[in-house]
Amino acid sequence: MNALKNLAVYCGSSPGQDPYFMTAAYELGELLATEQIGLVYGGASVGLMGAVANGCLSKNGSVTGVLPTFLKKKEIEHSGLGKLILVETMHERKRKMFDLSDAFVVLPGGFGTMEEFFEIITWSQLGLHSKPIIILNWHGFYNPLLSLIQNMVSSGFLKKENAALVQVLENSKDLLPTLQNYSPSKTEKWLSEDTV
Repeated sequence: MNALKNLAVYCGSSPGQDPYFMTAAYELGELLATEQIGLVYGGASVGLMGAVANGCLSKNGSVTGVLPTFLKKKEIEHSGLGKLILVETMHERKRKMFDLSDAFVVLPGGFGTMEEFFEIITWSQLGLHSKPIIILNWHGFYNPLLSLIQNMVSSGFLKKENAALVQVLENSKDLLPTLQNYSPSKTEKWLSEDTV
C-alpha cells in the first residue's frame, strides 16, 4: 500500500475493567508517534480514547481529534491536541475520520466502537474504499464478535471473502508490518465509488 500517513483508531471512551487495555492503548499511541504515523481519533480525553492520544502526544506525535459539538459541551474533549476538528453530527465525524485516514484499527470498546467498525467494514464490502481494517484482539476481547462473524458466514448471510476484509491481530507489534504488507482484496464488490 502507499505510505501510511494517518491511522484512524476506533475505541472506547471508557477504560474497561482490564487495566491492560489502557496500557496497551497508550503504548499504541507511542508506537504511532515513533513511526511518525498520525493518529486520527474521536477527540475525547477519557478512556481508551484518551490513552491512545496521550501516548502519541507523549512522543510528540501528530494527533487529530474529530469531535461532535454536543460532546464538547459534555467537557470530554481533549484540550491538548494539535488539532481538534468540531463537527455537528456523528455521521460527519465518521466521514471526516474516513477522509483523513489511510487505515483503520479497532480497539476494545462498546456500542460506539462497534457502530464505527461495522460502518467502515460495510463501506469496504460495498467497494466504497479499499483501505485496511484491523481488529486488535487484545486478551481475546473480540473473540465473541469473531465467532458471530463466522456464524454469519456459515449461516449464509456473509461471504467468506467479505469476512476476510477484516484482519485480526493479537498483538500491537504486528500492526505496522501487517499494514505495510497490505494489498486490497480482489473480491468483486456490489458497487463502485463511481456508482454511489
